Amino acid sequence: MLPAAFTTRASLATVLPSSLAALSGSVNDLGLPRLDKVVVVVVDGLGAAALRARGGHARTLAPALSKATTIDSGFPTTTAAALTTLTTGTTPGEHGMVGYRVRDAAGRLTNQLSGWDELMDPATWQRSQTVFERAAEAGIPSIAIGLPKYAGSGFTAAALRGAEFVGGRTPADRFAIAERWLAAPGPGLAYLYIAELDQLAHARGWESPEWTTALETIDALVAGLARRLGPRRAVLLTADHGIVDVPETGHVLYDGAPELLDGVHEVAGEPRMLHLYTEDGAADAVASRWRDSEGDRAWVATRADAVEAGWFGPSVDPGVAPRIGDVLVGARKRIAYYDDRDPQRTGRTMIGQHGSLTPEETRVPLLRFGAA
Repeated sequence: MLPAAFTTRASLATVLPSSLAALSGSVNDLGLPRLDKVVVVVVDGLGAAALRARGGHARTLAPALSKATTIDSGFPTTTAAALTTLTTGTTPGEHGMVGYRVRDAAGRLTNQLSGWDELMDPATWQRSQTVFERAAEAGIPSIAIGLPKYAGSGFTAAALRGAEFVGGRTPADRFAIAERWLAAPGPGLAYLYIAELDQLAHARGWESPEWTTALETIDALVAGLARRLGPRRAVLLTADHGIVDVPETGHVLYDGAPELLDGVHEVAGEPRMLHLYTEDGAADAVASRWRDSEGDRAWVATRADAVEAGWFGPSVDPGVAPRIGDVLVGARKRIAYYDDRDPQRTGRTMIGQHGSLTPEETRVPLLRFGAA
């Protein structure tokens, strides 16, 4: 049986809509009280399992996690999809960001974080109104605090439109911006993005000393911000996905099994969640061969199977469906799939990885500071 990606529990899709509702005193899914200002901190890659495992190094975050529930990041557990779910309150089947590298309308395999060009317009490719656009309609200003290099990116235009972008080079710089913003008068909604923990996980693994040191730094910054919260101001902290460390012995080179590529036209996605685009009429046969070979360590689903199982949310727009692979292969063990002939391969050096449906990847914290 295929696992469900979005459950009836709270998910990333509830966080920013609830924050916006709290600014007007409206009832919201998270039960937030009436607030004047909310900062939503997104720590890329901080899964609930990893935070629990390193709780002794997170004296602020770990106790908050012990008092809180975790939420679903949704599927796929990749940054482009999950952050867009967060910032729109909709699921990938609606907003259209269905993977890391997917097939676009021109038939190209396009990176959803860095592959934007004149053929892929952020204003139309990402199909949902953002929460920041809804805030503007309600007369509530919003800011997005991130690395300066992201200010003019296509992904920023797709997922953060409606918010004023403010750059901060280091995590400390970004928290300082948030602190000044919180101290200013008037209502508002802020998004604060921390990329560094995920970057370290990819390079060193979440079990590394370097990752733990970075977690300690983030924990201290959150503690400082929480101490300075004034009345009717709150900080919510969450993540876009979790992480799994994959040893080199877990690299599965599927080009060494040519029968798995029979009927496969192109391979996209990422190493823990492959999107296979098949030749006409070949999807069922391709899925069957992958199940026979990999069914003990991966979930294998046709596009129709995945849509029916709700992987991309309760519905998938007909305009979004062709972006999804005809067959999806999601790792459920500590493995990652590679084709050594792929000139675009970069992941063989990565240790920390994500993209699939394991609890380590899909369960993320939702921590509250200053919100009863």
